[in-house]
Parts: sequence; structure tokens; C-alpha cells
Amino acid sequence: MTSEAFVLWFEDLKYTNIPQVGGKNAFLGEMIRSLAEEGVQVPGGFATTAHAYREFIRHNNLKDILAEETQALDKGERTLEQVGTAIRRALRHGEFPEEIAHAIREAYAGMCRRDGVEAASVAVRSSATAEDLLLASFAGQQEAYLNITGPEDPLAACKRCYASLFTDRAINYRRERGFDHLEVALSVGVQKMVQSDRAGSGVMFSLDTDTGFPDVVVIDAAWGLGETVVQGAVDPDEYRVFKPRLAEPDLDPILTKKLGRKEKKMIYAVGGNQSTQTVDTHEAERNRLVLTDDEILTLARWAVIIEKHYRMSGL
Repeated sequence: MTSEAFVLWFEDLKYTNIPQVGGKNAFLGEMIRSLAEEGVQVPGGFATTAHAYREFIRHNNLKDILAEETQALDKGERTLEQVGTAIRRALRHGEFPEEIAHAIREAYAGMCRRDGVEAASVAVRSSATAEDLLLASFAGQQEAYLNITGPEDPLAACKRCYASLFTDRAINYRRERGFDHLEVALSVGVQKMVQSDRAGSGVMFSLDTDTGFPDVVVIDAAWGLGETVVQGAVDPDEYRVFKPRLAEPDLDPILTKKLGRKEKKMIYAVGGNQSTQTVDTHEAERNRLVLTDDEILTLARWAVIIEKHYRMSGL
């Protein structure tokens, strides 16, 4: 694997590639590469690299702008809002070097060929190269864009992800923790969308995040795309599963199933300039659990497999 690559496929990545593609993309690659044979299903895709980001900065002569703006902030000459706005504008107006644009277009075309479709629907997500380290977590500070289709839209979404490395929140976080703004780079993950707007999605934890109790899997689920759950915009269903009994097929280790209100859901948009839209759920959806028992148990078993893998890897 060359350090000069602009694009890397998820299946070629593992957790040691955090410097090249950030924590989010490295761990997606690790799961696809190592856990597919154990039945854990993760949608495929590719990541642009930190090298691609730095070449974008160099090609558009943005390093001086980044340095000048952040130094002006440190000196009290400009406000956080002014600096963030100026930097994001400069990044959004930049142009990809042709070799990087070509690499992204070719990788997206490869995804379309793999799926046998003309224009694959993808999620475009940010993955900072200092993300998920022991002393810092940049989770949620950069942007994600859903239901992106066509050969040019992933390029535009990648630039918007680059710009989101300099949200006001992200700039302030790095200042407080002593990160050099010019040293942190951004990788962008382009991942096949699961059309969960026709069903449900959510988040899962291999322990109780409130108490730290390690013997339960906690799953939150709502109708539609998972961003509403991640953003705390809905009251989701909650399921709890007792991990020590998951390996015993004759037992039902589901401890609780709590019905959430699930008053809204995010779905694909049809027409217009937006790729997604948030709509009200129907009464039948609000009164029905998103997941079946079989789905709850399958997900919980995946959580245990993933947790075991990373413990064995010393992470």
C-alpha cells in the first residue's frame, strides 16, 4: 500500500491505517477485512487519503490562508466565527487536482460496476486523521452527506467534508487541546448506502454507556436513516440484550424492549436540491417496534464478535 495513494478501498484497510484515512475509515476497513467471514455485514466503499487532502491544500495554495486565519484568531484579531467562515469558504472554492478528481471518479465508477447500477447511492463521511485517538475524539465535529449519486456529486461532497474540518466547534476543540490545525488532515469515506429509509436504522453499543456495565448490548433504533438517532432528533426504540447468554441458541437473552415515540424519520428526497428530507412518521410506525427479535439477536451477536476482535487486537 503506497503512502502516495489518493484513494484506498475499505477492504485494503485496517486499524493501523489511521494516519492515512482517519479512525472512522480505518475501523470500517478493519471490520470488512477481518470480520466478513464471521458474518458481520458492513457496506463497502473507499476512502480518500490524508495525502489527497494535503495535495488539495497545496494545489490551491491554502496553507498560508489557514495559517493566517488561525494565527489571527490566536492573537484576538478575528473572532472564531469570522475565521471559520473564511477558511470554509476558501476550502469550498478550491479545485481538486485532476489526478485526484480522476481517482475519486474512477473509484465511484468501480462501486457502480460492483453493484451493477448506473449511479450508486453513497454516504460521504468525514474521518479526521487525529480522530478516535486515546487523547482526542473528533466524532461528530465534521460533516456527513447522504444519498449522494452521480459521478460529480461525490467530488462536491468531498470538498464540503474538507471544509467541515474547520467548523467553529472543530477549530475550538483543537485549540483547547493543543492540536496544530495544519497537522490534522481529513480523509473522506464514500460508502454504499443501505436504503434504510424503507425500514430502520440506529446505533449499537457493546456495553451500557450510562453505567459501564459490560454484559449487555444496547441498541437504539428508529425508522428511516440513522442520522436522526445519532443527532438525538428522535426518541428511538431501545433494546437490551444479555451478552453471556447469546451463545446459547435455546435461550432468549433479550432483557428489555422499550418502544420509542419515533415521531420523525429521515428518508431519501425526490427532486429538488436536497438529497434527504425529514418527515413525520405514521401512527402505525410510532406504535410498532423497528426490530424483530431475530434482528435484535443478530445485531447483538455482531456486537460481541466486533468487541472480541478488537480486544484480541489489543485496541
